[in-house]
Amino acid sequence: MKIAILGSGGVGGYFGGRLAAAGADVTFIARGAHLAAIRKHGLQITSPRGDAHIAKPKTVESIAEISSADLVLVGVKLWDTEAVAASLAPLAKAGAAILSLQNGVQKDDTLRAHVPAEAVMGGVCYIAATIAEPGVIAHSGAMQRLVFGEYGGARSARGEAFLAACTAAGIDAEFSDAIERLIWEKFVFLVGLSGTTSLFRTSIGPIRENAEHRAMLLAAMRETVSVGRAKGVPLPEDFADGRLAFCDTIPAAMTSSMKTDLERGNRLELPWLSGGVVEMGRALGVPTPVNAEIADALTPFVAGKP
Repeated sequence: MKIAILGSGGVGGYFGGRLAAAGADVTFIARGAHLAAIRKHGLQITSPRGDAHIAKPKTVESIAEISSADLVLVGVKLWDTEAVAASLAPLAKAGAAILSLQNGVQKDDTLRAHVPAEAVMGGVCYIAATIAEPGVIAHSGAMQRLVFGEYGGARSARGEAFLAACTAAGIDAEFSDAIERLIWEKFVFLVGLSGTTSLFRTSIGPIRENAEHRAMLLAAMRETVSVGRAKGVPLPEDFADGRLAFCDTIPAAMTSSMKTDLERGNRLELPWLSGGVVEMGRALGVPTPVNAEIADALTPFVAGKP
């Protein structure tokens, strides 16, 4: 497969780097100091799963420089989705599959507004990876998992080909026949984790040990489940309770990328996380008071700060 990585940060840089290191035909779309460092020194991955160095990866500054691709992995921040979606149209209309590894559940609707619906595959990733410095992707923990599939549940040649490429690269990957539900399952947890860790400026440990904060975490996830069920997603009614039990098993120091962005003064993905729950809930007539409280409290920081 000819694979293009649109957004070569922690997620795109890691998975694209693993694929390239295994010999896949990968082109990285990057910009600024990160692109300059990759071109000068190559792309480096540091990871408990084994370090990697791609000495001379294919790189471009714009998706417009790529004439053809079989698959485009989208890893940009959610606020850039609308802007990049239009730029994907030529490749998608020529037959490329578009697979977003972004957070949230509204991403693929945004993509489908600009590219043929059949081009869009559903995807979700599980990893903690960041740009440690330009040209260097730092992966923490052992988890590095991709799950993807076709909307509607069918098997496909493109999905099988990408699964084979991931397996050859040592990536834990799965071709799912229920990808929409899996995207929502991650979303439920992510909304609770990102919202509460950012609101209280702490990791999950203190939140789950404080009765009031624990109740808020559960309520945020329950509201998300209610919204998903109202949209027809087959989530069990008590799914949030299971996610709370899962929160008790993860390291106490675990936090969210949104909290990290908040601390660094970066822009936040809030409008597509707790804010997205509120927006969808309002449209469906589902109350979301806890997510509204989180969104209101964090809105002053959503655009970042000096």
